[in-house]
Amino acid sequence: MNRKSYFYSKNFMKTIIIRKARKRDMPSVLALIHELATFEKARHEVKVTLAELERDGFGKKKAYNCFVAETSDTKIVGMALYFFKYSTWKGRCVYLDDIIVTTSMRRKGIGKKLFDEVIAVAKKMKVRKLEWQVLHWNKPAINFYKKYSTVFDNEWINCKLVFE
Repeated sequence: MNRKSYFYSKNFMKTIIIRKARKRDMPSVLALIHELATFEKARHEVKVTLAELERDGFGKKKAYNCFVAETSDTKIVGMALYFFKYSTWKGRCVYLDDIIVTTSMRRKGIGKKLFDEVIAVAKKMKVRKLEWQVLHWNKPAINFYKKYSTVFDNEWINCKLVFE
């Protein structure tokens, strides 16, 4: 999507622009990642570096896509990072890794605009599924996703191997 989405928040005095992230946005994106990790009491879990974000989002083997929310004074206040995956049952899917809005800018409609942009990408690409995770204790996020008729899956167990 090569478009910018502009909106004026009733709860905020600046215009917010939702646009594709650029390489030069990655320091701000990394700061948002650190902010979220601190909120989730897992700051020590963040291993990604600025160089990795730049390489993996803008290099020859692009691993992800990202939208940012930018104020009219060019401050990055939110981001949505997603990538394409493949399901043996559904085919092409989008996985939304994170939507992050800086604490002071939450509850102003920015997260909704970011989420709507990812949904628009998924629909344009004709994927069959958009997936993400939310922590069971993050009630504000759960309530946000309920507004979209989200299916909350209590059947599957998350698994991972960590290579450091």
